[in-house]
Amino acid sequence: MCCPSATLAVWSSAWLTQRAASDDVLDALLYWTQRHRVLAADDGAAETFDLAAGQAAGPAVGSAEGVAPAQLLAALRRHGLTRAALLLPEAGDVRGLGGPGPFSRAALARGEAVVFDEVGIGLVPEQADDGSLTWTAHTAAGCGDSITSGISEVERELRDAVRSSADELDALDVARAHPGAHDSVRRRLAASPQPPWPDDMPAQALRVLQRADEVDTILAAATDDEPGGAHSASAARRRSEALRPLAAAVREARCAAVSEAVRLFAGYADRRR
Repeated sequence: MCCPSATLAVWSSAWLTQRAASDDVLDALLYWTQRHRVLAADDGAAETFDLAAGQAAGPAVGSAEGVAPAQLLAALRRHGLTRAALLLPEAGDVRGLGGPGPFSRAALARGEAVVFDEVGIGLVPEQADDGSLTWTAHTAAGCGDSITSGISEVERELRDAVRSSADELDALDVARAHPGAHDSVRRRLAASPQPPWPDDMPAQALRVLQRADEVDTILAAATDDEPGGAHSASAARRRSEALRPLAAAVREARCAAVSEAVRLFAGYADRRR
């Protein structure tokens, strides 16, 4: 089902290029939780999004009341922005974060972020104990899209990663130890409905997102089942090594699908000019 940052990146880009209404963006965010707020981690982010001192959060920037996502959308429109990008960083893969700093640390801790490189701002979501979702805006100079390959290439790489990992796990005889694994994956997928996407979402992007969700569900089932039928420490290590590139391919596929959607939305906007 991907993540809140993917929802905000796609839907805000659709709205900025007039492919969706602001209410559509806000409704899409409700898939994750009924309550969202936007905070600023620093003065630069507060100024960019027109947050008064009492509406921002951070070591030197007022209280933590925040504002509704509608105000964020209005600020994005006022700045004339046209695109957002999804980042799914992890240790060893910090592409798009723009170098060390509070934003990079927050994004790495959460494993996701949305960046608006036209103004050098990144937002990191975090779920609170009360179920609300807080989007903290950071100044993020140098941030940007992490994708350099086309979506077709990334889709092919995901298929190859699945095949390679399956071959390695077969060699370890892991699957035979868990005959109910397929049923478990099907149940997980059925319990995780897809978030809504814009009507103009490209078919290939949707297909890649769906396939990435399926593979991620398999990874989640495998992780819950550690050591997964591996009969020795060395086999368990090889199993983990077999799954690691698959997780990286899932992250890459999701970012590429979002990037492709944003690119096409921008193309629609360019043709109207």
